[in-house]
Amino acid sequence: MARTLTPLDPAEFTAICARIDSGTADRADMKAATKHLLAVLQRRAPGHSVEVRIPPFAAIQCIQGASHTRGTPPAVVETDPETWIALGRGRLAWADARVRASGERSDLTPLLPLVDDDAR
Repeated sequence: MARTLTPLDPAEFTAICARIDSGTADRADMKAATKHLLAVLQRRAPGHSVEVRIPPFAAIQCIQGASHTRGTPPAVVETDPETWIALGRGRLAWADARVRASGERSDLTPLLPLVDDDAR
């Protein structure tokens, strides 16, 4: 079962975003940004009906609704870290993203972006 993640300090996330934007981000930055945005989503939409997977870094469960304890969840969203970070920062629209989404409630459009204007 997916665990609860903790968001980064805003200044730390801003610094990571600056490195991403400049093309100097490393694997640790990508992992931290991915987990931060998943933590924000988890807090914004608590629940267990949708599993959001960002391999190889993390997966969470979120959004109220039918819950599961074994096997494939009722809804799954999966994408790569670069796409997830762009979605979370509001730099990419859901409709334009390379995302595998299946099941009820798997469209995250109403929850995006996950950051304020300052962190975009």
